[in-house]
Amino acid sequence: MDVDIGSIADRIRELEAELDAEIARRSADLRFGLEKGKAIFEEEVLRRHRELKTSLWRYIRQSNVLVMITAPFIYMLIIPFGLLDLFLFIYQAICFPIYGIPHVKRSDYFVFDRRYLAYLNMVEKLNCAYCSYGNGVIAYAREVGSRTEQYWCPIKHARRTQDVHARYRNFVDFGDADAYMEKLEKLREDVRKLPGSTQA
Repeated sequence: MDVDIGSIADRIRELEAELDAEIARRSADLRFGLEKGKAIFEEEVLRRHRELKTSLWRYIRQSNVLVMITAPFIYMLIIPFGLLDLFLFIYQAICFPIYGIPHVKRSDYFVFDRRYLAYLNMVEKLNCAYCSYGNGVIAYAREVGSRTEQYWCPIKHARRTQDVHARYRNFVDFGDADAYMEKLEKLREDVRKLPGSTQA
């Protein structure tokens, strides 16, 4: 059974590599490259982007009133996102050195590159930055949580759960007490060897 799961995991990694290659091909088709983390477009493409940009006044004028009313409800999530971000930092600073787990590199989960898109106006860029932050916090939390889960409870659930983290596939099967006793220390050692900032 482990062999089948391993081969499926290998196929997933192959598909992820194929997906990365396709994304790179599309980037080339859209005629941009990355220099020091910044997207650089060809001048002709940049000119077209500026032509397509919706003016701020037109953007506001064309917005649905009900959609505009929801804006405060969307943006008030900045409070729990910010608190979660802060508490993840505190949690890692206190607990991960004790467990020997490397800290998750926060900057790997926060990408704010949409501001370089000339076809977005100021409001659209703000919305994109907010979405990047919110989803970055969630991805960062998921990585911190998955490292914690691998250390404390690397057991699969009895029923299938949606969109599990990458390390979950290596967890022991639900109800396999022998495997749990046999593999727990190895799984803990594996999480201690993960890339990240230096352990204390």
